[in-house]
Amino acid sequence: MSKINSMDALRGLYKNAKGRAVDKQQQKLDSQSRHFIRLSPFLVIGTQSREGLGDVSPRGEGPGFVHVLDDHRLLIPDRPGNNRLDTYSNIIDNPAVSLIFLIPGVNETLRINGVAEIRDDADLCGHCIVNDKAPVTVLMVTVREAYLHCAKALMRSQLWSPESVIDRSILPTIGQMINDQVGSTEPAESIEDMERRYRKVLY
Repeated sequence: MSKINSMDALRGLYKNAKGRAVDKQQQKLDSQSRHFIRLSPFLVIGTQSREGLGDVSPRGEGPGFVHVLDDHRLLIPDRPGNNRLDTYSNIIDNPAVSLIFLIPGVNETLRINGVAEIRDDADLCGHCIVNDKAPVTVLMVTVREAYLHCAKALMRSQLWSPESVIDRSILPTIGQMINDQVGSTEPAESIEDMERRYRKVLY
């Protein structure tokens, strides 16, 4: 066994991509991509720090929370979070982003690669008002590549299968897990208390 560190070595193990795997890649948001985005309540966004370390962060709310401005631009609202600003800090240094959109019950995903800008324009933030609250900023992504990804990974994981859902009690509460990680002896917040607290600051 050896480290694969060249394209020749890599391609020696895999066949070349061809046919629909290549042809499906678009340089804009066509009607199929737009429809997928309208139905999606969840995405993950990948960025990279100036040190070259990758980061992936979840985003989600009601279906269609990502707004398509035109064939090449979409808006992702920034809702209240933990203020680490990992994604945004990375974008300041490197605007390249990758997105994967998911729809519950659908095994295919939509992948988008592009470049992002952090914007606080009132008109752009106004597209994303929920409960009379506009986000402080939005992420405007200019699409460079968009393509539908096949179902194999979600089929193998059985992500949407009811049989795959675990009993939440198998894991400690997130409060207990973080207490263990940081060495805290404070009483751990219950899941119910955490969810009540989060609901007050979702928007």
